Amino acid sequence: MSNKTKPRVPRQSAARKILKRILVIFLAIVGVIAIAIAGLFGFTAYKGAHYYDFVETGGSIEAKYTPMGPSGVTHVSMGDGNDPSGDQQIWYPTKLTETDQKYPVVIIANGTGSIASTIEPVLKHLASWGFIVVGNNDKDSRTGASSEASLDFIVSRNDDTNSIFNGHVDVDNIGIAGHSQGGVGAINAATKQPSADKYSALFVASPTGEYWGTNPDFGPEWSYNPSKLSIPTFAIAGTGPFDAGTATDINATKGQGISPLWSLQDTFNAIPDDVAKTVARRVGADHGDTLTSGSGYMTAWFAYWLQGNQKAGAAFSGDRPEIANNPKWQDLHIKIGN
Repeated sequence: MSNKTKPRVPRQSAARKILKRILVIFLAIVGVIAIAIAGLFGFTAYKGAHYYDFVETGGSIEAKYTPMGPSGVTHVSMGDGNDPSGDQQIWYPTKLTETDQKYPVVIIANGTGSIASTIEPVLKHLASWGFIVVGNNDKDSRTGASSEASLDFIVSRNDDTNSIFNGHVDVDNIGIAGHSQGGVGAINAATKQPSADKYSALFVASPTGEYWGTNPDFGPEWSYNPSKLSIPTFAIAGTGPFDAGTATDINATKGQGISPLWSLQDTFNAIPDDVAKTVARRVGADHGDTLTSGSGYMTAWFAYWLQGNQKAGAAFSGDRPEIANNPKWQDLHIKIGN
């Protein structure tokens, strides 16, 4: 019988096995986390591109106009060199080139630091309901100058026999919309710019409050004068803290929100009483959400005033306008008709 015994496994080899197991477990955990993060980013991107599938509605008209409309949409980038911010970004119903139909236009003024592609899902959504939607790449839209350039561009294409838009632009039904700084720009485009009288309707989401136009850190370019408005105007904001703030008037030096209730109400009161006007706040929405959460009623507003759609107009007009009984909206002030 042999006296030889089996060699003992070195402690180093055992430790190596343990380390290997730990590494495998660690890599597995990292892999799971990476997949989860990728999934989260993927879902976030999907939700942004299909925001209308996630917006909660509180009325049948809002529910109708929040999803994509019946028209396919085509995007084109084109310019004439007159806009310092670059080419115009245009979304339009694909069938435009197949018919002799004219389409109303909506010009878009961008929020601070944004360009048209930033909010492409909203512009595409609006175009799917039968509008030519014109945006640009101006990140500082407050004066309304870039909106003026967009307006001039699309109107001139209507008479250009070499343009796909030749004869398709309804120059008598043009609206303008803006979010945040773009709200300021939209109001200024409709009151101060040379072609202001070409607009027939206005929508602004969370327009930067009047206080900021008096703040020396911002400057007078951030100011606007709603008393000069002469077209149907719909202004919204959110009840969230960034929009609402805590200040209750223009004199407060602290607690000013981006688009506070007091400023929204002042805007309503300043607009002449013979002009159709509506202001309201979206419940639970904050500054970055109001354009998307309000896009259903924005679309209905433009359908009413630019397309003559009376059913869409029932959201705002008559003895019982839908928005007045919609639990998703509050702080409503409305005056349409006598």
